[in-house]
Amino acid sequence: MSGLCGYIGIGPHEDSLQQMLARFDGAPGAALSGGAGALGIAAGAGSAQLHEEDGVLIGIWGRPTLRGRAAGVAATFLRIWRDCGPQACVQLGGAFALCILDSRSGEALLAVDRAGIHCLCYQRSGPGLLFASSADALLAHPMGSKALDPQSLYHYLHFHIVPAPRTIYLQQQRLRPGEFLHLRAGKATRGSYWQLRFDESDAQPYEQLRSRFLSLLGDSVRSTLDSYRLGAFLSGGTDSSTLAGFLGQASCAPARTYSIGFDAPGYDETKYARLAARHFGTSHHEMYVTADHVAAAVPQLAQAFDQPFGNASALPAYYCARMAREDGVTRLLGGDGGDELFGGNERYAQQAVFGRYEVLPSALRQLAIEPILFGLVAKQEQALFRKARSYVRQALTSMPGRLDTYNLLQHYGPQQVLEPDFLAQIDTGEPGNLLERLYWRSNGASQINRMQALDLQLTLADNDLRKVGSACELAGVEVAYPFLCDALIDFSASLAPHYKLRGTQLRPFFKRALRSRLPKAILQKKKHGFGLPFGHWLQHHAGLRELAGDSLQSLKRRGIVQAQFIDVLFERYLPEHASYHGTMVWVLMMLEQWHQVRGR
Repeated sequence: MSGLCGYIGIGPHEDSLQQMLARFDGAPGAALSGGAGALGIAAGAGSAQLHEEDGVLIGIWGRPTLRGRAAGVAATFLRIWRDCGPQACVQLGGAFALCILDSRSGEALLAVDRAGIHCLCYQRSGPGLLFASSADALLAHPMGSKALDPQSLYHYLHFHIVPAPRTIYLQQQRLRPGEFLHLRAGKATRGSYWQLRFDESDAQPYEQLRSRFLSLLGDSVRSTLDSYRLGAFLSGGTDSSTLAGFLGQASCAPARTYSIGFDAPGYDETKYARLAARHFGTSHHEMYVTADHVAAAVPQLAQAFDQPFGNASALPAYYCARMAREDGVTRLLGGDGGDELFGGNERYAQQAVFGRYEVLPSALRQLAIEPILFGLVAKQEQALFRKARSYVRQALTSMPGRLDTYNLLQHYGPQQVLEPDFLAQIDTGEPGNLLERLYWRSNGASQINRMQALDLQLTLADNDLRKVGSACELAGVEVAYPFLCDALIDFSASLAPHYKLRGTQLRPFFKRALRSRLPKAILQKKKHGFGLPFGHWLQHHAGLRELAGDSLQSLKRRGIVQAQFIDVLFERYLPEHASYHGTMVWVLMMLEQWHQVRGR
C-alpha cells in the first residue's frame, strides 16, 4: 500500500509520523520534518518526490507532470506556488496527491489530481492540520479522530460508498477531484483549482476529432510504459478491448491481458474477452472466480479499504490483479473513465427516454395522459398500464432525483431498515442534496453532460477508482488509467452532446472512431464488466451463506440495522430475488467485516 501523510501545527509527537507511515505497509518510506511540521511518503520507485527549500517542505505522491516534464517536479512546483498560491496546481498534470508545509508561517497546501485518482483525507486540530491519503494512516496519529460519523454510515447504506467530502470518521474530510485545501493564518480554505468545463458548440469536424482522439489515446497508453512489465484488465467491453489493442501497438509486442469468469448463468463474459484477445493477438490469461474464492477474500477486502466499501466487483478485480501479479506484471491498465467521458453508462440512455416525456405539450400531459393513467385506469393492473404509470411517475421526478428511483435503501424504506435511535441522528435528505449539488455544479447545458460531470465526481472518483486502486494495492500491482489523462478529459468536454448520446445510442463517437479497430460483436455488446453473482451463490454455497449470516448476526448488536430487517432479508427477500436482494446482504456484510478487521 502506498501513500502520503503528515501534519503541521500540531506540536511534536515522537514517532507519530512513523506510525502513520507504517499503515502503508509493503512500500519503502521516506520523510522530512521541520519545526512543527512533518511529512512522509511510502511508495515505489518513481512515485515519491520529497524536497526541502528554505525550511519549506513539499511532498508529491504519484507521477505528475509539470509543463510536460516529469523530473524535478517538486522543486519547480514549490517555486511556482510561492508566486501563484493554490492556483499553481493548474500547472500540474497526471495523477498525484501533494502537500506543502511551511512550519515558520504555519501555512500548508493539500491538493489532488483532476480525476481523483489519488486521495487525501484531512482533519483540523486547533490551528493545525493532520492529513493522509488513507483514513487508516490518519488514525495512526495520536490526535486522529476515531469516532464514526452516523451520517456517513447512512451515506454508505444509500450509495454503498462514502462519498467525498465526507469520510466514515467525524472531523475527517476528503478532497474531491481537482480540489485543494489551503491553511493560512490558522484559517483553512477549500476550493477548486480546476473544474470540467464543457463546450457544446459542435464546431469541429468529425474526422478532425477522430484523428485527435486516437492520437491522444495512443500517447496516453505510451506514457504508461516506462520500465514496468505491463498488462491490462480485459472484460471484453469496448474500453478494456481498446486499451488491449493500443497496448500491443505501443509496446510492439503481444499485450498481456487478464480476465475473470464466473460459472453462473448470465454472468460469464469471457467469450468477449477471448474474442478481443484473438483479435489483437494478446497473451491472454483467465481465472474463474468461485464462491470459495469469495469467502476466502472477503476479510482481506474489508481490510484493504480504509472506509466501508460495498461494490462487490472489487473482489473479481482483486483476483484479476492477483493473477496478473503472479504472472510477473507490475502495472495494469484499467479502462475506467471511458464510460463517464464518452457516454457509455446505460442510465444515460434510460434517462433520455424519461426526458422525452418532459418535451410533450403540457396540456397533453396534464389534461389527457396523467388523468387517464392515474384516474380512469388507476386500478387497472394489466402490464401495459402498470408500465405506463411507472414511466410517468419517474418522468415526473426531476433530475437528478430520478437517478435514485431504484435505490435499494429507499426501496425497503429507511424506517424499516434502520434502528430508530440511529435514524434520529440522520438527515435522510442529504444523499439527494449531494446529488443535486454535484449535478448542478456543472456548466453543461445538456442532460448528458450534467450526468457525466456527476458521474466523474461520484461514480468514478468515489467508487470505481477506489475499487480498482484498492484491489490492485491488495494484489501488489500498480494501476494506470489511460482514459483519465488530462488531455482526454479535456477532449471529452469539447465533444458535442450528440457525440456521447444520440437518442438512446450510447457513445456514438467512440464506437464510430474505433469501428475499424474493434470487433463488431464487442461494439454491439451491452455493458457488463466484472459483476459478481453473489446473490446466486448465496442460495447454493453453504460456506458463503454462513459467512454472510454470521456477519449480519454480528451487525445486529451495533445499533444501526434493525434485527428484524436482517431476518426478513434472509428469510423472505433473498428467496424472492437473490441477485437483487443479495446486493444488500453484501453491503451489510462488508460493513460488519470492515468493523471486525479493525477491532471495533
